[in-house]
Amino acid sequence: MSRLLRLIRIFAVAWRFGLDEFALSAGAKRWAGLLRFLRAISGSKHSQAPRAVRLRQALETLGPIFVKFGQLLSTRRDLLPLDIADELARLQDQVPPFSAALARVAIERAFSRPVEQVYAQFDPEPVASASIAQVHFAILPDGTEAAVKILRPGMEPVIARDLALLDTAASLIERLWADGKRLKPHEVVAEFSRHLNDELDLMREAANASQLRRNFHNSPLLAVPEIYWDFCTTTVMTMQRMHGIPISHIDRLRDAGVDIPALARAGVEIFFTQVFRDGFFHADMHPGNILVSTAAHEKGRYVALDFGIMGTLNEVDKNYLAQNFLAFFNRDYKRVAEVHLESGWVPPATRVDELETAIRAVCEPIFDRPLKEIRFGHVLLRLFQTSRRFGVEIQPQLVMLQKTLLNIEGLGRDLNPELDLWKTAKPYLERWMSAQMGWRGLVRNLKQEIPSWATLLPQLPRLTHRLLAEDRLGELHRSMAKLALEERRRNRLLIWIATALTALVCWQVAIYWL
Repeated sequence: MSRLLRLIRIFAVAWRFGLDEFALSAGAKRWAGLLRFLRAISGSKHSQAPRAVRLRQALETLGPIFVKFGQLLSTRRDLLPLDIADELARLQDQVPPFSAALARVAIERAFSRPVEQVYAQFDPEPVASASIAQVHFAILPDGTEAAVKILRPGMEPVIARDLALLDTAASLIERLWADGKRLKPHEVVAEFSRHLNDELDLMREAANASQLRRNFHNSPLLAVPEIYWDFCTTTVMTMQRMHGIPISHIDRLRDAGVDIPALARAGVEIFFTQVFRDGFFHADMHPGNILVSTAAHEKGRYVALDFGIMGTLNEVDKNYLAQNFLAFFNRDYKRVAEVHLESGWVPPATRVDELETAIRAVCEPIFDRPLKEIRFGHVLLRLFQTSRRFGVEIQPQLVMLQKTLLNIEGLGRDLNPELDLWKTAKPYLERWMSAQMGWRGLVRNLKQEIPSWATLLPQLPRLTHRLLAEDRLGELHRSMAKLALEERRRNRLLIWIATALTALVCWQVAIYWL
């Protein structure tokens, strides 16, 4: 019953914001007449705001889970029209905090003892609140300042219910929308469910933070809070309290003496370092998750927060991405097309010259322009349109990378509109490629592989003998199977001959007696 009531409310909100327009404009011919009739007899008129604005407002009305779903959709510019993707990117995950009493109950349930025995001091007033969790400041028994992230109570049943409804909505989209199957709504919902379930486990987030901190240990560019593992569970995470100014407060940063252009360049370097050096990157780098330190010894250092959403890339992904970026920066569009073919991102029969021409038409107009004149959203949209024409498969592991790149674009545009992203990133990528493919890369790979070789080399004679023995045994099995098959065929032939002879004898006997 609760699910039914929730579904009715969703339809009511969709109707109030005129989302039936999406069905009418998307080729739902079977339902167009009924929708227009219902709109006429109800006498209701939706707002004259653009459709993308109304969609964003509807998601905000439906609550935090739908807001997060809209945030995920905003990253899928390969699936959505540009106006909708841009508007959904404006969704802010801001919800009222839950009470201090519930926060205390959550901590006491997690650690099986009173809050006063867990922390020397616990501030009941939250400093940040989102749909999944909220953060309080505290002091550990040894006097260390800490930040405590507490999972919002009772989220699991709410999320399970809303995910089921989203999956139902995905089925309706496939049925009502002419282009519904191409949008793959069930796959999008499944992707959202996977990320949401990851965020529900704060131990996973703590492990992400610990890995990122290890990757940037003693880095002058990025600081990551230390995790206090003795005070962490799946529902409560305790970490080092970080100090700084939100990166969106540019005037405050400037007044504090932070070099804003250098800050913009550092953001680009942090991004490429995470992606290409580590293959492990913060995939939710919006301004609310980034502080800037103003301490004298680390002024201008980024401070990362909220590690629920992280992206990963393997060595093959990193290599092909680096080659793509460098080819783009060098305007070598033929190499871009060749890399797409080599990586299997386009069908093997694709003509390189045609793909090269299409990519050049998208990318050539944006070079030699400052960041303020480049809209990556439009560039990505045109690239995705080109990709669809050539049958390019959008790689799932690159969706989060695309989202992060758009976040970096937004940060760079706010900090320094004159930033030249290409010139800033190109030297780093060239150094990385040299380290990977030059003699230093060869030496490093040899050092990594030598321990394995030391173990494997003494075993080679035995492994070779076993392989040859297995081949001979396999050949023997195949020969025996072939003989058995031939024997079965001979037996079937003999049975048919015997049957035919028996039938002939019976026929002759019958003729004789008759």
